Amino acid sequence: MTIISAKNLAMPPRLLPVSFSLSAGEILHLIGPNGSGKSTAISLLSGLFSADGDIQFLGGNIGSYDYPSLAQRRCYLSQQDRPAFSVAVYHYLALATSALVNVNAVQLQVAINEICDALGINDKLNRNIQQLSGGEWQRVRLAAACLQVWPAINPDAKLLLLDEPAAALDIGQEAAMYRLVKKIARQGIAVIMANHDLNRTLTEADQVILLNNGSCVAKGTPDEVMTAERLTDIFATNVYRTEIEGRSCLLFRD
Repeated sequence: MTIISAKNLAMPPRLLPVSFSLSAGEILHLIGPNGSGKSTAISLLSGLFSADGDIQFLGGNIGSYDYPSLAQRRCYLSQQDRPAFSVAVYHYLALATSALVNVNAVQLQVAINEICDALGINDKLNRNIQQLSGGEWQRVRLAAACLQVWPAINPDAKLLLLDEPAAALDIGQEAAMYRLVKKIARQGIAVIMANHDLNRTLTEADQVILLNNGSCVAKGTPDEVMTAERLTDIFATNVYRTEIEGRSCLLFRD
């Protein structure tokens, strides 16, 4: 089942026309240097901003959805953004479900426990969000995003959009985040993520779009897109691909 497709999606000059489609359960990574158009693409796919081209979401033009309907069907996590208000983490997470209908209280609590346990923030639920470190706050934001599209409490959810979700996370927290994203995808949620960790993209993504200066350089599977020669050219640094314990990885040298 196709969840979302874009035809000639663009916002010149920040993003030139790019087309793709994504099915249920697939994970798409947008990669490229800073300023290449990744965040612009993610924001346009959210349906919150006007764009050139056509975005079809669940069989209809994304512009035909009102905001409550979009919130019921997809979640958009922007880059780091701490709100001005002060609430406890638990209440902040509850806000993530405010657009959902007929949420069962018991199932909601089970979902909160499972997601917070996966991200290691169960001990932060009574903390004020303004008192969290950068990494703690990012994990709380991730928990809220995952809660909004968690199939057990929101069967209408189909799409999760994440703009550099690993920002401020250490390697252990990053690994936990990728495990949680994969778990969500296995439940039929399509995931689109802007990402800087190329080795994670190599192993975690089903599809990859490589952007540079707003243009789509390549798209396809990680093996098709992420050749050493292409990455060396785009990132202006020497990139090598090798095998470690039977898995491909990228090495970077000056």
